[in-house]
Amino acid sequence: MLEKEVNVRDSLHSKQPGGGSDPNSFDCKETWYPIHYLEDLDKSKPTPFTVLGRDIVIWWDRLAQSWRSFEDQCPHRLAPLSEGRISDDGLLECPYHGWGFSGDGNCQRIPQQVEGGTAETSKRACVASLPTIEKQGLLFVYVGEYENAAKTEVPIIEPLEESPEGWVVINTFRDVPYDALTLLENILDPSHISFTHHKTVGNRANAAPLELEVIESGKHGFKGIWKQGLKPGQSGELSTTFVAPSLMWHDINSQRGRILTVVYATPIRKGECRVFARFPFKFPSKLPGWFIKLRPRWYYHIGQNGVLEDDQIFLHYQERYLEAKGGSPNFTKAFYLPTKADSFVFELRQWVNQYNAEPFGKETFSPPLAKSVLLERYHSHTEKCASCSSALSIIERLRFGSGVAAVLALAWTPMLLFFQTTSVVIVVIETLAPLIFALAWIGLSKLVIQFYDGRTLPPRNRPEKN
Repeated sequence: MLEKEVNVRDSLHSKQPGGGSDPNSFDCKETWYPIHYLEDLDKSKPTPFTVLGRDIVIWWDRLAQSWRSFEDQCPHRLAPLSEGRISDDGLLECPYHGWGFSGDGNCQRIPQQVEGGTAETSKRACVASLPTIEKQGLLFVYVGEYENAAKTEVPIIEPLEESPEGWVVINTFRDVPYDALTLLENILDPSHISFTHHKTVGNRANAAPLELEVIESGKHGFKGIWKQGLKPGQSGELSTTFVAPSLMWHDINSQRGRILTVVYATPIRKGECRVFARFPFKFPSKLPGWFIKLRPRWYYHIGQNGVLEDDQIFLHYQERYLEAKGGSPNFTKAFYLPTKADSFVFELRQWVNQYNAEPFGKETFSPPLAKSVLLERYHSHTEKCASCSSALSIIERLRFGSGVAAVLALAWTPMLLFFQTTSVVIVVIETLAPLIFALAWIGLSKLVIQFYDGRTLPPRNRPEKN
């Protein structure tokens, strides 16, 4: 199987789009899905993930120097391999009885068998392996038939491949509590930005008719153009591309620069997906890109989590209301789409129906979650993000240190003032020190909260200032 994996990696050029060979149906298993940014993966331990309802484990095979993906079940007693470890000799080790597996999925060690035993050579001792490949800073996995991976294109951001020089890219991700199709439908609707994201990345004052037009459409996606921008006076070439079943981008190309809004929607299970949001910028001058790079990645993530939460709650409910009205097959009756601003939403839903592309078939949504669960950030992002988890650890240590310093400064002030009452400078310093450390503790405490939970009141609903 190791040789087979290498062949998959070496032959992913000039391949056919995903979705299977049937021209009238799109098989959502027969395609590549991104599952992690490479910079967020830890080579020292296995990482769990779920794609299309299938639990997998991601781990670094240091013998082959490549990322591996297995079904997250030991063939012995079905214990999750993601709860195990990577052993000293480079095998993925099951946490239950220590069975060890090499990167090709073959069992190399069964500690419980007697000397001379060969149980590990049985096919039943092997773990199912999934093809993986690295592209544009992402790790992709193929969940369909293994042999089809070598024939199938990886869905990449084409503008970055066509002209790779000069781009500055901001990346984030999050596991969100609604379907991949719901996410794509939302991002394919640029007209909602002015209202939903008012005071974050939008402004109600910019709301206006938006004429969208689909110019190409087929089994593997569609392309559309915008007749005008979201802001008054916004000019240039504006287009939207949907690459079935999980990738889309808006392309704003003008004299002032080129900006892409890219989203991958990887289906985890019914009612949950992982969003990979990418924002490539290219400017005539290097100065804007330099300023973008100055801010740390975790700082961008806090702001982008807030933007995602602007519509997180109502999207969670919206898809359940649509299901109650017959789901995607009945979307023309459930939705009232009277303007051209809804053209891309209409096209996506029509594509789902025409090519039978609902990834979870007739599965139904679970009961709606509480708002506190919908807005939690730690498990849906922070703990999985190398930048945010590291920043949180540092900030929590600084907060603790500020708190200790504030208490000590406050405790020592009366004693020091008793012995040094003649120095005005010392009096000022000893009076301000507890206050400064206390304010630092309060500020850092507020920052820590933003790694754990989102805001319950979206900015759009706050009172307007006169």
